[in-house]
Amino acid sequence: MAGADDSVMISDTPPRRVRDFGDLVRLAGSVLASVAVMLIAVFLRGLASGVERDVHSASAWVSWLGDLPTLMISQLATFLVVFSVLIQIAMAREWRQAVSSMVALVAGYAVVGLASRAIVAVGPQSLVNGLWSVTSDGGFLLPDVYAGMAAFLTAAGPHRLRSTVRWGWNIICGVAVVLVVMSTNSLSGVLLSFAIGRTAGLCIRLAAGTQNKGAWGSAIVEALGSVGIHVRTLARRGDESGDPNALATSLADDLVESSRIYDVRDESGKNYMVSVLDAQAHTSGYLAQTWQWIKLAAVSVRSDRTVREAVQHHQAMLLALDRIGLPAMRPYAVAEQAESAMLVLEVSPTLKPLNALTGAPDKSNGLDDALMEGYLRYLDAANRRGVTHRNITPACLALTGEGEPVIAGWQTGDSASTPANVSIDRVQALALFAALAGADRTIAAARRVWDDGALVDLVPFVQPVAVPRATRSLPDWSKRTLDDLRDGLRALAPEDVADSLPQVTLSRFSIKSVIATALLVVALMVIVTQLNMEQVIQAVRGANLWMAALSFAFGCFTWVASGVTLGVFIDRERRDPVGIFMSQAASSFVSVSMPAGMGPAFVNLQYLRRLGYKGPLATAIMTAVAALQVIVTFLLIVGIALFTGRSTFSGMVPTNTLVIVIAAVTIALGCAMAIPQVRRLVKDRLVPLAAAYARQLLDLLTRPKQLVVGLIASTVQCMCFGLAFWAALMAFGWESNVFETCFVFLLANTLGSAVPTPGGLGAVEAALMAGFAATGVPSAVALSATLVYRLATYWLRIPLGALAMQWLSKRNLV
Repeated sequence: MAGADDSVMISDTPPRRVRDFGDLVRLAGSVLASVAVMLIAVFLRGLASGVERDVHSASAWVSWLGDLPTLMISQLATFLVVFSVLIQIAMAREWRQAVSSMVALVAGYAVVGLASRAIVAVGPQSLVNGLWSVTSDGGFLLPDVYAGMAAFLTAAGPHRLRSTVRWGWNIICGVAVVLVVMSTNSLSGVLLSFAIGRTAGLCIRLAAGTQNKGAWGSAIVEALGSVGIHVRTLARRGDESGDPNALATSLADDLVESSRIYDVRDESGKNYMVSVLDAQAHTSGYLAQTWQWIKLAAVSVRSDRTVREAVQHHQAMLLALDRIGLPAMRPYAVAEQAESAMLVLEVSPTLKPLNALTGAPDKSNGLDDALMEGYLRYLDAANRRGVTHRNITPACLALTGEGEPVIAGWQTGDSASTPANVSIDRVQALALFAALAGADRTIAAARRVWDDGALVDLVPFVQPVAVPRATRSLPDWSKRTLDDLRDGLRALAPEDVADSLPQVTLSRFSIKSVIATALLVVALMVIVTQLNMEQVIQAVRGANLWMAALSFAFGCFTWVASGVTLGVFIDRERRDPVGIFMSQAASSFVSVSMPAGMGPAFVNLQYLRRLGYKGPLATAIMTAVAALQVIVTFLLIVGIALFTGRSTFSGMVPTNTLVIVIAAVTIALGCAMAIPQVRRLVKDRLVPLAAAYARQLLDLLTRPKQLVVGLIASTVQCMCFGLAFWAALMAFGWESNVFETCFVFLLANTLGSAVPTPGGLGAVEAALMAGFAATGVPSAVALSATLVYRLATYWLRIPLGALAMQWLSKRNLV
């Protein structure tokens, strides 16, 4: 598009239809809404019916509408909305938009019809009942008018650009409310019809694109006039290939993504550069900022919802750099017109990309040590004033005409930054230079800018999530790049400091968070599917609550005993009684998703590693604790059996099965060791690890003081569990010998825990009931006591364990 307006020469390209990335997000939301409505109609039928009854209760206010035919209401609304929207589109001469809107209207009716037939044909009857309405008998299951109109209005939109579309949505939603109140349509059917129509309309809108409503040509001239620039010439600038429609980032406007760049000359002959950012093109950038906010923890992330906010913020960042005295683009003004915001920049200084990143044959010549130091000093000067970049990529490294290093691309940065944001800035710069010039040269240059203490403080932030994707996509980037950088920075610290550096969680989606979420999901599933509340309530009602509370107290005291067993093997300077106690409490939460005994071992291992114990030593301490518990359990079973004269031991241990299992394991190991590759693997890798582990375990178990304290604490732990079951029996009036009860409990609990179910669910209960019934306890009492015991020592401790796990996670102790 070229033209002249009052002697203004304009050279611009005509606006093209664009595909808004936000439409893709809205499409996903519509699909999820459809699924959610169907799930609610099936599984939360009572909730949906209750809401619908509340809506029907308002029918008294609109009873006069009952005299009107419902078909006439919907037809009148449809005609009014379609006619008014098409008139507005035709007045704007957007014929393509009119055609796509009518195609969407037909598609909406067709898709909802197919969906209705599919639900009736293959859907569960509960879903059909949840969506049924009065009009379903005479036609489709779902009311089609809402799907057709939703598809039409979506394709004709967005509503912010056309008033008739906005009013059309209001009219259709009003009709839907009236027909639901009059019991003509079901609430679930209406919502599902809207969601299906919205999905169809968005698909059409994505395929056809939407008209760009930003500022072009004369509109840009008018906007510039509002900031005092009387334009003489306006020319659209293309990319390096000369294509003016390309939206690649450019140093000319400080790397603004998806912007259009114009060269402007005013009446006095002064030149400007104008960066135009359209609202539709900015959506992807806003969503990227939102994703960063979701993904990153412990750091602040800025999000600019509108193009005006984005451009004004960019201007503020460039002005801040100018105040600091750093070379950067000089903003003149900000203007706004239609759906676009404009950043007006002075032409000077002109920036050029670093040679090392534009195909120079020798990268060491393009990025020498002086340049690296210059970039780091530039970043340091900005950071000292609280200004952070937050997205340092290869494209950001630039040079002025005089060869002075400049870091560009400050539109995603921010001021008043936290120390964590400053650290991430420095890590991004160091990681980039490590990929371009190596970790050693990078650290050497960094030491000339920052002292060793400041560099050591960056070690916890050297994580992949802190490095932009563009840096990780460099040809010389590898998995070892960050490891070499982290090791080099850690080497600057004294040995005692290097081993005790704090942990910083930057990513919300780490392996730890995924495991914690999985544990929570499994715990909820186990509670919902395995806990028979009717049996538990019936058992608790018939129990002595004081003895049941005593059973719970004994169960909680086992945390103290197991904490003493673990703490005795931890060095005095690392021993934190509160943290140790919380780790034992957290094992009650983890055990709900792991076989019995695995939960405490897992938490102990993670806790020891967070305290700074290396792999073999942490595993040895964890095994020593488990070994003491096994030894004490075995000795108590044998000792109490001999003391009381019980012969239950020989009757409950499946000797033949045990022998068969041992024989099968031996045969399998023998066959595996007959393979040369397996023998070589065991000899070269497993034997050295096992030897180091065995030496450390033997060293732990040969310390007399620790061994005695650990044995006593493990004995107290086992006896407390036995006493908890004894208290559960006493809660139902069954008096028994404490030692005999502990013996039967330990034996039955040990056998039940051998079954690999989460927390021993099912197996422990069966073993306890069978074991005590065999000793003469009535079956009803044994069942009730088992339920109370498991409630006191398992179910009630799960929420307490979850709170303890949260406490440990906040302090990076697991």
